[in-house]
Amino acid sequence: MIQVVVRALEILEYVAKKENDPTTLTELAAAVGLNQPTCANIVKTLVDKKYLDHVGRRKGYRLGAMAYQLTDNVAYNEHLVLAAKDIMEELTDRLNETSLLGILRNNKRFLLHIANSDQDLQVRSRTESDIYSTATGRILVAFLSLKEIDALVEAIGLPAAPVWPNVETREQFLAALDAIRREEMVITRSLKHIVGIAVPLWKGGQVVASLSVFLPESRYTSNRTPVIINAVREAAGQINKRLAG
Repeated sequence: MIQVVVRALEILEYVAKKENDPTTLTELAAAVGLNQPTCANIVKTLVDKKYLDHVGRRKGYRLGAMAYQLTDNVAYNEHLVLAAKDIMEELTDRLNETSLLGILRNNKRFLLHIANSDQDLQVRSRTESDIYSTATGRILVAFLSLKEIDALVEAIGLPAAPVWPNVETREQFLAALDAIRREEMVITRSLKHIVGIAVPLWKGGQVVASLSVFLPESRYTSNRTPVIINAVREAAGQINKRLAG
């Protein structure tokens, strides 16, 4: 057997037994019979690949998003929804616009939770949608690693011009994603006159989801624009604090 693979699996199995209680590097090394430098190298790789989340120097590690995705475990997604649900309801009440909690799943934008407004004219969003056409999808793609971005492009190609103009080449695509990362926000306007505003949600130094607001372009006026953007950023900040806890 390849010992490093065995040790990596033993680390994941041990962390999984602790459920939501973080496990320190010292504890992990002792549990699987490794010296700390060797254990640290394996753990770093697992964090880089999102199988573990680092929740703080003194706190340790928990299972990451990819560990749950392997078994299609809903616990990780439930954790996101619990952290965001009431804040999203407050955001929707504040703006009277629909707010969405989204992740990437199978190269699609997938919605975990929707807080609907009570507007007579409101945007209806499908649970799954094209990854490039939505603000949520774009911001989540922007925070993927370069290797993950290249794999995505290989699987589904670059965005079509009507969906995302001016990103016809890989270089243009990467430049657009870099601009999104710097701004930590995406604003889209669809051909159907729908505006989407999305920001990233962070956990363990990784973007794990996106909070967004969608509304008809007719209600996205110059007076409301800063109000909406500030409200979305504030709500995301509140959710991020919960995810970091």
